[in-house]
Amino acid sequence: MNDAKIEEFRSILTARRDEFVAAEASTEADRAPVELDQQSVGRLSRMDALQVQAMALEQSRRRSAEIRRIDAALARIDTGDYGWCLDCDEEIGEKRLRLDPAAPFCVDCAGGR
Repeated sequence: MNDAKIEEFRSILTARRDEFVAAEASTEADRAPVELDQQSVGRLSRMDALQVQAMALEQSRRRSAEIRRIDAALARIDTGDYGWCLDCDEEIGEKRLRLDPAAPFCVDCAGGR
């Protein structure tokens, strides 16, 4: 893969990372502990708030995992290993990287995971 394409993927990965970080910051209030004051909030409202909190926490966990994948891909770009499968050392197809720029494995190796 040539340097121009690698820089294009770096740009895509950086933009995606920025989106995830912004989303994480914007949902901080949803992940806050739920107030259990029975005088101000009814039982069903608390249950709704707990459900919103649980969903926000799961979304946060998934965003954090994706940020780690992106950071790992950016590190591979910095070391010159980007675009090569971590298992078999074969080149990862450009189509696969277009679908998932953070992909660490080729299609064959990812199929067994």
